[in-house]
Amino acid sequence: MEKFRRAVATMPHVVEAYRMSGDLDYMLKVRAADMPASDSFYRKLIRAVPPADVSASFVMEEIKENRGVPLEAV
Repeated sequence: MEKFRRAVATMPHVVEAYRMSGDLDYMLKVRAADMPASDSFYRKLIRAVPPADVSASFVMEEIKENRGVPLEAV
């Protein structure tokens, strides 16, 4: 787990990282310019920390991105 944390912390393409409950151990939000860049990131990640299992999903369209929580009451 610590090796994974250190590896992810050094990768600038990882913009968010979470340790999860349930079926998935970790979830990473990665920004990549295109599919070849995404594949390059994946190869770098598995060289650093060989996974037991990997699942990937790709954003097809951004509808709303979280830009922070508003401070005023709803």
